[in-house]
Amino acid sequence: MKILGIDTSCDDTCVALLEIKNRNLKILSNIISSQVKLHAKYGGVYPFLAKREHQRNLSIVFKKALRFASLAQYKIDLIGVTAGPGLEPCLWQGVNFAEKIAKEYRKSLILVNHIEAHILANFLNLKSGISGLKSIFPAVCLVVSGGHTQLILMEDIGRYKLIGETRDDAAGECFDKTARILGFGYPGGPVIATEAVKLKSENSNFKSKIKLPRPMMYTKDYDFSFSGLKTAVLYEFKKQSPRIRKSKIYIRTMCAEIQQAIVDVLIYKTIKAAKNCKVKSIILGGGVAANNELRKQFQATVYNQKLIINFLVPSKNLCTDNAAMVAVTAYFHQKKATKSWQKIKVDANLKI
Repeated sequence: MKILGIDTSCDDTCVALLEIKNRNLKILSNIISSQVKLHAKYGGVYPFLAKREHQRNLSIVFKKALRFASLAQYKIDLIGVTAGPGLEPCLWQGVNFAEKIAKEYRKSLILVNHIEAHILANFLNLKSGISGLKSIFPAVCLVVSGGHTQLILMEDIGRYKLIGETRDDAAGECFDKTARILGFGYPGGPVIATEAVKLKSENSNFKSKIKLPRPMMYTKDYDFSFSGLKTAVLYEFKKQSPRIRKSKIYIRTMCAEIQQAIVDVLIYKTIKAAKNCKVKSIILGGGVAANNELRKQFQATVYNQKLIINFLVPSKNLCTDNAAMVAVTAYFHQKKATKSWQKIKVDANLKI
């Protein structure tokens, strides 16, 4: 079986082709056309500019994905496309394009939940294929990106319970906003991570003299809040003299502390949920899951606390938005395939 995946949930135009043979998954192509440089001057994603770029790029990216996979259009068996959550003008571009291909080649279409796709991206990395998935569940899933920070109890594929989420800013959004305060552009997460690494490489025994809050870290629930951290960064920055604000050591120290504050909260809450829910696995997904410190410290915490638990995190190229994760999600939901085009719609606020 060969599945076409399409994702236009935000500012990346993504098309992928996935082959499933003998319960093994193989990514034939996974093409991403990024709009980051285009939106950088706005300090974030401008929805209708993103929509225009999707219109311009979808056909080009689709043809490139086919060439890379050495596959003809008519050999596609199934089509999966993100229907939400995301930016509505962008979502419609992907859905309309997928519908056009499905009609032309008489293929069935599966509408995919973007949050679930970030979780199931982990199964593209499994060396054993998808034969031993039962040993992974139940699991606690941390989906963490620019738009989402959620803790989800996963009993099985398709069986989810939201147990915690951010009450305001998502973790990725906090990275972006605090980076802007420090004078960096969009996106903020990679810049903050890079500056933090520079500081630690200069001083291997570094311990920040700046102490930022870890909002809601010790509350009894599994919810998050990062707006208070953003405000604390603003106040800390404003109280410094112009000379200090421009100091490389100060900026790098701030970046290291911002990153550590976010990492501390994410790990503490997720580990607490994993213990209380007595799960077999912790699963990460979303763009922030590509952060080196988050990945490294998560693994270290699981090891140091001697937790008998699986720790799954996608390869970095599968953490950020991509269409391979959409294709694998479509595979697991083949029963939802449809040719009832009049019923197809998007939902910018789709829940898992």
